[in-house]
This record gives sequence, C-alpha cells and structure tokens, in this order.
Amino acid sequence: MRRPDRAVAIGIVGAGAVGQTVATSLITSALPERLLLVSRTAGQATALATDLDDMRQATGSPVRSQACAIEDLAEGAAVVIAVRAPFTNTRQADVRMGGVRANAPVVRAVAGALRGFNGTVLVVTNPVDLMTRLFAEVSGCRRVFGIGSNLDTARYRLLLARSLDVPVHSVRGHVIGEHGDRAVVCASTTTVDGLPTTVPLQLIRDELRTRPGLISAGVGRTRAGPAGAVLSTLRKALGFTDGIEELSVAYEDSWLGIPVRFRAGEPIPSLPNLDADERRQFTDTAARLRDAYTALSAFLPPSPSPDVFDERTA
Repeated sequence: MRRPDRAVAIGIVGAGAVGQTVATSLITSALPERLLLVSRTAGQATALATDLDDMRQATGSPVRSQACAIEDLAEGAAVVIAVRAPFTNTRQADVRMGGVRANAPVVRAVAGALRGFNGTVLVVTNPVDLMTRLFAEVSGCRRVFGIGSNLDTARYRLLLARSLDVPVHSVRGHVIGEHGDRAVVCASTTTVDGLPTTVPLQLIRDELRTRPGLISAGVGRTRAGPAGAVLSTLRKALGFTDGIEELSVAYEDSWLGIPVRFRAGEPIPSLPNLDADERRQFTDTAARLRDAYTALSAFLPPSPSPDVFDERTA
C-alpha cells in the first residue's frame, strides 16, 4: 500500500504558546497541505495565521494556514487540542494537575463541538491523561490520543544517554502511566544497543521531575518538547511511517500512557513486560487516575456553558 505524502489538512485548537509552536513545526515540516487554526477569539486565530503566512513566504513552505470556525475542522485528517484556560498554578507537586478544573470545561466544550470527528485527535492540554479521557468520552471520537508519556519517554532516553555517555539513538526504553511526578520508568526492559542496562533510577526520576520546572522558570512554559511529540505522533498516526509512540489511551478501565505501535496508521496498544515494582506503580497510577476522573466528573456541571469556547468572540 502506498503511503501518503502529505495530509490534506490538520487543525489546531488553541493559539497560545504550545499551539503556536505546534503550528510552526507543521509549517516547517510540510506535513499538511493546509493548517486550520481555531482559537477562543477570531482575532487570535487570524493573527497566528497571518504570522505563519509570513513564515511560509520566508521559508518557501507549501503549507497554507487559515483561521476558521471549529466546525470547519471536520474536513481535516487530524486535530491537535492545545487549549489552555487562564489560571494561576500554585501547586508545588503534581503541577500538571493544577489546571484540571480550569481546563476541563474548555476541553469538554471543544469535544462537544467536534462530536463524531472521524480523524485523529491529539490532546496536549494538561492534565493530559484526564483531558484525553474527557475529550474521548464527550466527543465519541474513535482515535483520541494524549501525548504526555511520549514527551516523558523522549526526556528519559535523552537523560539516560547523557548519564551513560552513549548516543541517544542507542537507548530503547519507555516511560508510561501518568504524565507527571508519578510516571512509571520501565527500567527493567530498557536497553542500550539491544542489551540490558543498569538505570540510575533515582537520578533519572529526579531529573524527570525537575526538568519541566527548569524550562518553565526560564521561558514561561514547555512548548518545543510537546510540539515535537505531536509531530512525531502525527507522522505515525496518519500513516506516513510505522513505529511506536507512548500515548495516553484507553487501557482496561483507565486512560493512561502506554506504548502504541502504529502500522499503516492503525494503533496497537503494546504494554511492555513490567517487573513487580513497575507493575505495582502502574496499577497504583491507574487507580489514582480513575479516582481523579471521578472527582472531575462530579465537579463539572451537567452541560457545558455555550460561551466557554466560542471562536467567534471578538
């Protein structure tokens, strides 16, 4: 079967720091023919489209960008959900959970507007495991993935390669479960050049916890890493290439990060073998996310406010 060369259209919902960086990555990658931009205000989406058009001219990119209404995303092959409600995060631990009550109503409103979308949906909004489940359940979309564990895994391989003084491409290993402080490092199946290796677990866990804060303290928030995770996942989910991405998906009775193998764009969840301690952590994480989602469901009002997400607002 011939693989596609480019996607006809990819949509982005959210014109903030992450949405802008994802959009820039897609312009330079030339992955789609068109980039469809939606924001809570028409002015934001139009401004971003205009800025990206300047970039297109300067770089010779073939990708055309345009602001649109959320219903226009139905024609796209994929949609990236990068919305973020205004809030001040004061949490010192489990930082990604800080925006759950602020972001959930917005994500639910977007999911309602995209109900029945047939393409691929990638959720970036934190807390990503909960927001991915929320989007999937409200929208009824079949192909919904969260990118949190993908970014954790990329960081893990980079940090381990530096610790062992080996090339990053020689490291194979996964970080799964929850995107955040309780992520599960699959040290027992990690290899270097195909051989088992000793992972300095405490060092790696400490660096995984502190790395996002280091980035946020310097530039406001992480953006390039999530954009890279989105681009890598889109290439596989849309069938451009085969491979594995660690994504938040439905697994048993939870939504959490596990490796997903893509073959011609079709996802196959592929949980690695876990030792006893990793299995315990994974089970605990699944229970914690179920409890957090139950609490979130109780907090949300019965129906979304119609003006929570309205791209027509000036």
